[in-house]
Amino acid sequence: QVQLAESGGGLVQDGGSLRLSCAASGRTFSSYHMGWFRQAPGKERVFVAAISGSGGRVSYADSVKGRFTISRDNARSTVLLQMSSLKPDDTAVYYCAADSRQRYRLLTTPFAYDIWGQGTQVTVSS
Repeated sequence: QVQLAESGGGLVQDGGSLRLSCAASGRTFSSYHMGWFRQAPGKERVFVAAISGSGGRVSYADSVKGRFTISRDNARSTVLLQMSSLKPDDTAVYYCAADSRQRYRLLTTPFAYDIWGQGTQVTVSS
């Protein structure tokens, strides 16, 4: 089974940029839809972005459209989240997740994703 490990989080000023990376182990990475979610203190885990197994379809939360870009490199079993124009409201733990059920639909609910990384903290200071 695929295991996921996020990296790239940190502290950045309002308006800054960060790039998160999620490295996957396992040989079936390209068949999994991948998603990024985030969870702020005291709040539920919410959808940020998702990308289909082939990389041909993407989806974004309205709150990050135009600022965040999700991509993947199946040869390197990696999914990236490029974050720009960061705001204090983007502060959260960011999680990488995989939907291993090989469905066609690219879903945005965390309940569709069955493999999760440990998370990486992103803090945006004002």
